[in-house]
Amino acid sequence: MSKKSFREAIRMAMQDAMREDHDVVLIGEDLRGGSGGTNPDETVEAFGGVFGVTQGLWTEFGNDRVIDTPITESAIMATAAGAATTGLRPVAELMFMDFFGVAYDALYNQAAKFRYMFGGKARVPLTVRGIIGAGVSAAGQHSNSPYNIFTSTAGLKVVVPSNPYDARGLLLQSIRDDDPVMFCEHKVLYDVKGEVPDEPYTIPLGVAAYPRRGTDVTIVAIGNSVNHAITVADKVADDGISVEVVDPRTTSPLDEDGILESVAATGRLVVVDESAARCGFGHDVAALAASKGFGSLKAPIQLVLPPHTPIPFSAPLEQAWIPGPEKIEAAVRAVVGA
Repeated sequence: MSKKSFREAIRMAMQDAMREDHDVVLIGEDLRGGSGGTNPDETVEAFGGVFGVTQGLWTEFGNDRVIDTPITESAIMATAAGAATTGLRPVAELMFMDFFGVAYDALYNQAAKFRYMFGGKARVPLTVRGIIGAGVSAAGQHSNSPYNIFTSTAGLKVVVPSNPYDARGLLLQSIRDDDPVMFCEHKVLYDVKGEVPDEPYTIPLGVAAYPRRGTDVTIVAIGNSVNHAITVADKVADDGISVEVVDPRTTSPLDEDGILESVAATGRLVVVDESAARCGFGHDVAALAASKGFGSLKAPIQLVLPPHTPIPFSAPLEQAWIPGPEKIEAAVRAVVGA
């Protein structure tokens, strides 16, 4: 193993998939990141997208498999969905997931429903990569985490990794999957480093991870919120509070059994969710625990959510908006005290 950044782990997963299967192609805006010249065939290394994730892939795989597109999200998603039905395995980059509204018909009304509508005869092995999350003052149109909306769409699988190891294994599994997958990458994680195996590997969708084991309270969190939860778990341990952190890793499919087993063991639940103050992933998990694990609960469920407002551009206001460690710690202490 070696230490790799979240960004490098995602790039490695795409390389793994493209090297093993010639049908895997990348489609999106600025994947090459600019050629450095006016000749589209000019061999010039480019920076590889707005966060440099696809850097070097065009150099290795060329124009036929790393396809730069115009700024037209609707065309990107429609092209990728159509290509998937012909036998290709497109990895389409939406850049910021906030832009899904421009392209959602191809996903919500087409790709997600093809297998069902055609009696299982159609496959749509489409992976959609996109950036989510607040924390870098990207303002309200580039900072959302709409995985709750994708999760509500039957037929879409939804992946939200929290660390480099999971990012590589989950992305390779997503690309190999025969159903459309929304792969959500929290922007503040791109420079986070962790141990990543040198050889390709996969992580099954729908299986939770447990980055901290504990006995007093369960925190269920997703994406970057997992790291906030780990920070809190380590801090309150000094006061004798034993926290179990559950990272579902995927919101659809959701590891309901894993969550319920943890709640049954601790009797207390805190759910952290950056997606929405209403109708979000946090409410989904809370409803699951209340409906199927109510008898195990020793205290009311605590939800740590952002305000029901657009995400502020101002850095201090944005930090106040984020459901961060201070709010999580307060919820943990409240539920243990109750």
